[in-house]
Amino acid sequence: MLFRSILLAVAAFFAPLSANPASAQDASLVSVQTPRGAKQAFILIKPAKPTAAVILFAGGHGRLGLKSASSMAWGKGNFLVRVRDQFAAQGFMVAVADAPSDHQGERGMNAVFRMNAAHAADIGAIVDYLKKQAPVPVWLVGTSMGTFSAAGGAVVLKSVDGLVLTSSITRSKPNWNIAGSHPNGVASMRLSAVGVPTLILSHRQDGCDITPAADAPKLTKALTKARKVDVVLVDGGSPPRSDPCEAMSQHGFLGIESEVVSRIAQFIKDN
Repeated sequence: MLFRSILLAVAAFFAPLSANPASAQDASLVSVQTPRGAKQAFILIKPAKPTAAVILFAGGHGRLGLKSASSMAWGKGNFLVRVRDQFAAQGFMVAVADAPSDHQGERGMNAVFRMNAAHAADIGAIVDYLKKQAPVPVWLVGTSMGTFSAAGGAVVLKSVDGLVLTSSITRSKPNWNIAGSHPNGVASMRLSAVGVPTLILSHRQDGCDITPAADAPKLTKALTKARKVDVVLVDGGSPPRSDPCEAMSQHGFLGIESEVVSRIAQFIKDN
């Protein structure tokens, strides 16, 4: 009996240390009204004592079509969507942003909308909600087409505390309607208005023709007033299981998701 009591005591002592704080949190679906009257839905994961908050922007058209915190019409495999629990495990409050209610059609959000002030205001509504939940810094994190959203929010919003751009679009395709005005994609945006710490992260072997890692200097040169700018280039991972511009490839950090999340989380914690 004494031996059994000792075992129970030891188990009770170590249980809190081994529990995963992210898995203990139930994700919820939240919808807020934006200043322009649209509804902005997002998945919310809220640890008990978050140290920071991240708003995650998927690539592509960004229309997740959220039905609940675990049910979506599209995007389950997107890099930032599939690692949302890993960000929560880092102690971050997490918001996975859907397209707003007036962009739930088949086309979702294009680059023009992602860059405009209306979308930035939608993002601002999420930022305001998160800051009411906990007085912590809020960072915008985008991947691929989602980097237009993240960068656009950081350009406009004074309430944002940091920016992370992964697999950034730095080359517009000739047939895009922004090819003339934004030939260098996100790097052609008004990034000189961004004053917050910014991390640029890419895979050296990203085979997508519009997001090459070699274009990182385009972004750093444009971020002239950011308090800090770091570039992280990663290697390795699993063999691609999708086209080069899709998420199940180096473009989406397949096989090295944990490393990438850790690098992002460390930058956020350090800044």
